[in-house]
Amino acid sequence: MLSFPKAKLLLADGTRLEGLGAGATVTMAGELCFNTAMTGYQETYTDPSYYGQILISTAAHIGNYGVVGEDESESEKIQIKGLVCRNFSLHHSRYGAGPLNQWFASQGVPVMHSVDTRRLVRHIRTQGVINAVISTEEHISWEEMAHILNETPSMEGLQLSSYVSVKQCKDYYAPNGRYRVALLDLGVKHNIIRCLLERGCHVRLFSMSTTAADILEWQPDGLVISNGPGDPATLTHAISTVAELIPTGLPIFGICLGHQIIALSQGLKTYKMHHGHRGINHPVLCLVNQKGEITSQNHGFAVAEVADKQSNIIITHRHLNDHTVAGLELKDYPVFSVQYHPEASAGPHDSRYLFDKFLELIIKKKETKVQERHPVTSPGP
Repeated sequence: MLSFPKAKLLLADGTRLEGLGAGATVTMAGELCFNTAMTGYQETYTDPSYYGQILISTAAHIGNYGVVGEDESESEKIQIKGLVCRNFSLHHSRYGAGPLNQWFASQGVPVMHSVDTRRLVRHIRTQGVINAVISTEEHISWEEMAHILNETPSMEGLQLSSYVSVKQCKDYYAPNGRYRVALLDLGVKHNIIRCLLERGCHVRLFSMSTTAADILEWQPDGLVISNGPGDPATLTHAISTVAELIPTGLPIFGICLGHQIIALSQGLKTYKMHHGHRGINHPVLCLVNQKGEITSQNHGFAVAEVADKQSNIIITHRHLNDHTVAGLELKDYPVFSVQYHPEASAGPHDSRYLFDKFLELIIKKKETKVQERHPVTSPGP
């Protein structure tokens, strides 16, 4: 019978917790946050937007169905710095899957379990997200962990997209594809690419350091700005690139961090949230049709309210729990964005229509170009 080593968690406010360890025998530091999803842990742990964070899973049981291959991963590896959960299962029920413990160990990521996660989440909801150190090394002292914690920077002002963005262009081809979509990769989830491919779009990933000229040279029919980790205000190059692309009339769709980049490019501000939105059960109201959507969310920053002088911006969606801005669009250009994840892997699928909306903008733009090249003339006398 496998015995678990002891594990420790130290928060920046001095809170100490002890539990049992699994995964890799290592010490890691990052921002401590929580996710309320009850399913889809493989998709969650591989989401690049979690880079630099220690994640608490509020679901009581983790690992029951194991882990499978790339089909349920949102990137090539585990992105979280560590996992904290209540019950961690060494046995899985799904045929063809592998053990979650082995997966974490192979990728050098620690797990701390047998923790009162309800108490810990309540602490964060009261105090706000906070830096922490997790260790599954039995002989490390609290003093050594405190030293590591003191060297860990705050998420506010931290640029992390460069750690998860592609370094060079990468192409994905759709069978019988008709459209070309440039995807500015700030930490993209694989399911965003899948959703575009399903709609007949060839996709080219561009790195976060690409220029507007590089993107336009490829002659795309539209642009998607992806999700990603860190403080959006630090991505000054991406903000400038998007600000340069918007006046070209190119259809643009921003998702999560991409939503924030569009907002910043138009003079709006972003701010660090108290404890963020992370889960697959967040209610959003579409102000355009007054319909509610249950959405997948993962963000610790939000877009500030639109000022009267910014009359070219329309707020299209609001989060129903705290009324934060959850979507916007521009009056003068075919540009829109949402703070949540319409690709939603794993689920829900309420917001997949946004990819269809993006495709409609592309089709409309292409039809306009055709009409401009071949105008209909009235018959002569």
